[in-house]
Amino acid sequence: MNAYPSLHRLEALELRGMKLGLAAIDALCERIGRPERSVPSVLVGGTNGKGSTAATLSAIAKASGLRAGLYTSPHLIHVTERIRVEDEDVTAEELDGALERVFAAADEAPAVAATYFEAATAAAFLIFSDRRLDLAILEVGLGGRFDATNVAPAILSAVTSIGLDHTKELGPTVAHIAREKAGIFRAGRPAIARAAGEALEVLRAEARQRGSAWHDAGAEMSVRVRKVGIEGTHFGVTTPMRELHLATPLPGAHQAWNAAIAIRAAELLPEAAPRLTPETIAVGIAGVRWPGRLERLEAGGRPVLLDGCHNAEGAAALAAFLADAGLEGRCQLVFGAMADKDIERIAGILFPAVRSVTLVAASSSRAASPQELARRVPSVPGGLRTGSGVREALQTLLAASDSAPIIVAGSLYLVGEARAWLLAAEPPEGRP
Repeated sequence: MNAYPSLHRLEALELRGMKLGLAAIDALCERIGRPERSVPSVLVGGTNGKGSTAATLSAIAKASGLRAGLYTSPHLIHVTERIRVEDEDVTAEELDGALERVFAAADEAPAVAATYFEAATAAAFLIFSDRRLDLAILEVGLGGRFDATNVAPAILSAVTSIGLDHTKELGPTVAHIAREKAGIFRAGRPAIARAAGEALEVLRAEARQRGSAWHDAGAEMSVRVRKVGIEGTHFGVTTPMRELHLATPLPGAHQAWNAAIAIRAAELLPEAAPRLTPETIAVGIAGVRWPGRLERLEAGGRPVLLDGCHNAEGAAALAAFLADAGLEGRCQLVFGAMADKDIERIAGILFPAVRSVTLVAASSSRAASPQELARRVPSVPGGLRTGSGVREALQTLLAASDSAPIIVAGSLYLVGEARAWLLAAEPPEGRP
């Protein structure tokens, strides 16, 4: 007998793929008692950096004494990673129980054909409501306007960056994408964004049209990166309320700005602001946990960095980190990506920053094969190798008499596979 039938039913929903729109999630939430309205929520969207910012805000909330929930996607190894309460992943039992209620509501006539993400989002709302939390921090899955998380009546919305990704769903230009992401802004509520040029103008105009309280992060704050290394990032930040000197375990200069947006969000939240002190902010920033994003693990005495840089902006951030940390041209890269990504552009940015490249496929039907990757990426001085999978590629690199750091980068699915093997965990769940 299956111990977690609703979790297995959730995995079966992957076959339905993805759809944008709020009709299904709205119907589900209505049938399960509108749990998304019972806990004050924050929406964090953006092309890159949204997960790091959401996780950092959650850590600041915890350090400030708030009972906060965090909802993110995708997961790396197990679906329970998507839902945290006070920085602890929910148990399989709790998630299965919430999903059972969601599916019971979906099966009522007329049936609601929920996707994986919609069912998981509704379950997160139920868990946060049942726990009677002080705050729910929701990472927006795709875009903003039609993402399932956008059914929540957010008390604050943040957009961390705008870049060209998911153009098929969101539109071909940064203006189109910015407009979609601005769909999370709320009338009379703070809207924080960091962007430049046309994207910034679109976000500002959308905030004005929606009646949001606009906050341009780039104009309101300054960030000074002091030191970047594998162990993390030291930086200073000045907000309209305080000046701070901080350290985050998340490596990369871009993480300083993600942390700054999280700090500014906390300053603007009535639930968090009265509890904020320089000490609570520092403790929260130092304690943030966000696996698979320039995460350092070790194998055979060698550092292995895991980074889900699945678009050009992410590749640029990783390449910049390698330069800042003195690792440019020294690392061995294991790379894989989904076939629908801008592989040519990602590789063109990232590959010149490493010593060698091994191409592999993630365990997903959407993944590019090593042969397809080899056709689409530029040549590198050390040559391109192909491997049957990330585990075999890591075993080969670790068996060599070499002390160079190894990077597994590209698809988060690939990163999840590598992380599971490196931590001797169960294999990650299958992907469609």
